[in-house]
Amino acid sequence: MDELQSPPPPLDDASGLEFLRAGLEGRLPLSSIFGTMGMSILELDAGRVVFGACADGRHLNPMGGVHGGFAATVLDSVTGCAVHTRLDAGVRYATVDLAIKMLRPIPQNVNLIAEGRLTHLSRSLGVAEGEVRAPDGKLLASGTATCFIIRS
Repeated sequence: MDELQSPPPPLDDASGLEFLRAGLEGRLPLSSIFGTMGMSILELDAGRVVFGACADGRHLNPMGGVHGGFAATVLDSVTGCAVHTRLDAGVRYATVDLAIKMLRPIPQNVNLIAEGRLTHLSRSLGVAEGEVRAPDGKLLASGTATCFIIRS
């Protein structure tokens, strides 16, 4: 079993986009969920993120298929990070609602593309939508998340 990593140190003087960019560029360790889920950051913009993700033998359900929680966790990650890209320094978020639609089975050992897009941001809530796609572009899962904005 992999050793648990400490969470990344807070960057109270960095915006959400700057914080994630520091992880992408290796100036800051990414949270341990990236390793657990076989995720990597591919693209970052204000209000939009694209991650790579790959399910492996750690992500199987009792029937031998990829557990639905894999897609749910990837979608929670890309939607939350899409919200995070638009937050000011010192502002945090927490997912309070996550709705997922599983459309096709998630394949094992295939590099998938997951995208999250911010659709609404207010002082107290952020809403984002996300998709997980196969390399051929087929939509495997989609979802929406509502995040509570935490201001110090």
